[in-house]
Amino acid sequence: MIAPGEVLGSVAILGGVATVFGACISVVNARFKVWEDPRIDGVRELLPGADCGACGQAGCRAFAEAVIAGSAVPAECTVMGPDEKADVAEYLGISAGSADRRVARLLCAGGRDVAPYKASYHGVESCAAAAAVTGGGKACPWGCLGFADCAVACDFDAIEMSPWGLPVVDPELCTACGDCVDACPLNLFALMPMDHHLVVQCKNLLRGDDAEAVCSVACNACGRCALDAAEGLVSMIDGLAVVDYERIETENPKAIERCPTGAIVWIEGQQFPELFAGVSDR
Repeated sequence: MIAPGEVLGSVAILGGVATVFGACISVVNARFKVWEDPRIDGVRELLPGADCGACGQAGCRAFAEAVIAGSAVPAECTVMGPDEKADVAEYLGISAGSADRRVARLLCAGGRDVAPYKASYHGVESCAAAAAVTGGGKACPWGCLGFADCAVACDFDAIEMSPWGLPVVDPELCTACGDCVDACPLNLFALMPMDHHLVVQCKNLLRGDDAEAVCSVACNACGRCALDAAEGLVSMIDGLAVVDYERIETENPKAIERCPTGAIVWIEGQQFPELFAGVSDR
């Protein structure tokens, strides 16, 4: 049987140890405490809280820290509207600044109406699953599989699937967060500034009739766009037209005029307006 004195002694020892450790923690906290600008929480409360990363920061708190540090401006938040950006700027007494608006673009126009299938896929309704198991059954191995992994990943409801199995991005809702880029197993999405109008909607590396046999809107490597564009703007790489966006100041619609398949397009706003409306003019 334990004597009461032993219990009290044990309690006293534990209490003493706790007191010593508590004092040590208090001293260390006071010695190494890092001061944090109270405005960070204020800015964080004004931000949308999406933590989407579209601004290039790890989340809204990191973005608030960057704005206060001067390495970012409120305008770089792609989720906020003009009024919300102005509120952040007014709170900090700075300019809202400016930022190039970006949007997700699909580098494929091969919906079911123009790109045939060589096999029928039956399995998990997922592009990633189809690509891993059978390639999805599409004749073009580079083409969109149409199982909407990108639309599922989009937290802003900016992607709808057209009747022909192509994801269509609504630029008014897109925040350029990059979730669709990460979700696509074939790397068919790219984030581009809205003022980049020249887009090659194909990643098919076949040439000539072989390319058109698997998709009637595929780039067939004819090279006419490269010849018609400003010098150096469009190059043929491995049989595929590639736009040099570092030379975008020389961009003009002339490059698309002689494309026999429509693989290279000039986009103003909506990428596939006819598909988004549910009507194809092909």
